[in-house]
Amino acid sequence: MSGGNAIRGSRIGSGPMGEAERGEAAPRLVTSYWCARGHETRRAFAEEAGQEIPLEWDCQRCGLPGGLDRDNPPEPPRTEPYKTHLAYVKERRSDADGKALLDEALTSLRERGLIT
Repeated sequence: MSGGNAIRGSRIGSGPMGEAERGEAAPRLVTSYWCARGHETRRAFAEEAGQEIPLEWDCQRCGLPGGLDRDNPPEPPRTEPYKTHLAYVKERRSDADGKALLDEALTSLRERGLIT
């Protein structure tokens, strides 16, 4: 048996605590955000926030951006695939430009006697 002075089932801060002890809760405005997959995310904001409520909020289920309009949610972000350095060069230069640059570089090397 443990010490006789312990009060079982209680701890500091436990017990009924109502608005009388905590104070009144601030008035809330509950806002729903809808993602492209139809998921609803509900967030509560203080009424004082007014126009400061975000227009988009990430969906808690799939991570897509959610908007305030259920029928017209924001588009999912486009993810670009990884590109190599060569892919970026090919975007800027055509095959003809690449051949011309290569020929120019080879001619320069031949003139300096570095290649035959």
